Amino acid sequence: MASAPSLLTMSGITKSFPGVRALDGVDLEVRAGEVHCLLGQNGAGKSTLIKVLAGAHQPDGGEITWRGEPVAPKSPIAAMRLGIATIYQELDLVEGLSVAENVFLGHEPTTARFVVRTREGRDSTAALLKRLGHPEIDPARPVAGLPAAQRQIVSMARALSHEVRLLVMDEPSAALDPDEVDNLFRTVAALTADGVAVVYISHRLEEIRRIGDRVTVLKDGRSVAEGLPARTTPTPGIVTLMTGREVAYAFPPRTASRAAADAAAPVLTVEGLARKGEFEPFDLELRPGEIVGLAGLVGSGRSEILETVYGARRPGAGHVRVAGKRLRPGSVRAAVAAGIGLAPEERKAQALLMLESVTRNVSVSSVSRFARGGWIDRAAELRAARGATRALSLRPDDPGTPVRALSGGNQQKAVLARWLLRGCRVLLLDEPTRGVDVGARAELYAVIRRLADEGLAVLLVSSELPEVLGLADRVLVLRDGRVVHTAPARDLDERRVLDLVMEGEPTS
Repeated sequence: MASAPSLLTMSGITKSFPGVRALDGVDLEVRAGEVHCLLGQNGAGKSTLIKVLAGAHQPDGGEITWRGEPVAPKSPIAAMRLGIATIYQELDLVEGLSVAENVFLGHEPTTARFVVRTREGRDSTAALLKRLGHPEIDPARPVAGLPAAQRQIVSMARALSHEVRLLVMDEPSAALDPDEVDNLFRTVAALTADGVAVVYISHRLEEIRRIGDRVTVLKDGRSVAEGLPARTTPTPGIVTLMTGREVAYAFPPRTASRAAADAAAPVLTVEGLARKGEFEPFDLELRPGEIVGLAGLVGSGRSEILETVYGARRPGAGHVRVAGKRLRPGSVRAAVAAGIGLAPEERKAQALLMLESVTRNVSVSSVSRFARGGWIDRAAELRAARGATRALSLRPDDPGTPVRALSGGNQQKAVLARWLLRGCRVLLLDEPTRGVDVGARAELYAVIRRLADEGLAVLLVSSELPEVLGLADRVLVLRDGRVVHTAPARDLDERRVLDLVMEGEPTS
């Protein structure tokens, strides 16, 4: 790799937004055929840098050299024509179109009279999906019906439908189970063997060891390390570069005594809840102050259970009670009124109003509290939002900040602040630290544990087993839509859970 030619050089890149200097002289050099890992906390400048490369943002200063020639992509289409494709963490697929239509969107195969060759597009899409190890995805199927993991594959196929020489991947494994991650890595290895360079962004440092060749670290909009060997640079050293401090990989301690929580009446009771084809009858009692984790692979029914409890999906059988009161099935309004809050997996698409302020995002579920004679008392709304965000140490401490300007960890805090303001009693967390850096994760873990210690009941879903085992008091292991094991978290380890989700056994 040391002898490979430079494909891309970004030198002294600067970019400012109103009140924020996002990039302050960033350097990045990528060689043909390598996997170059770009690391940094949320807010370090990674997303801004790749948007500059992709032509979505224009830099204020610096130079980009592509294959030895200076370039300045003015749009994503211009970058794509150069051979630079970007797959963002928040996938930008068009749900109303089919898989094939998404893959070839904007460069559809056509006849001389510009009639779209539908069959050719589907055949080419099928070939790309087979190359990616997913021949089972139907090119004619609407994207809206695909699970998150398959949408990720479709997005990759769309990038590869162009003559790509550099592929930027932002948190590509976030929605994938271990088998899918292995397949992703095989695909990346095949691409780099053909000379394609990959810029790989991930907060999972163990992935960097497996797939990366070199690492560049950003902090506060600057390059603090360039071209480090990915497999041999010590993890503590990388973390220190990212955060400027030592970070202990420790979860907050569980409360010393569980007796009070165990003796309390359940605040959430789920009895026989089921949805055909998604999950079998599911039972749960969740008490105030308790964190229960759902562990399982993608597709095991974890998220579907949370969304059904929340009322976003209508159950085929069973019911949900909060403090003994039975909720109307399939009604989000009834669930929220009873004190249930959901922080969904796709927070940007499903939870946040990205163009609105932190205040509006935090108050949106409690807006009736601030109504005065048909008008909203904005001063009261602002005071309440500030109180909720300060309780969670959301940064920056300015409720007027657009939520889109926040880091991933602080966006998640905004979602939690919404339910804190609402006074919810049961908090459903789906992938709470997805796309959140190692430093901010520790803060979120502390917030979640503190909320539980204050009496909130938490039902947690995470694809990262250490997170489930480190946060939860009790764990339910799911496989193929059914609970195969229930145990205190202290009685389980990662190997045991993986054995259960792969093999399964009767519930105990």
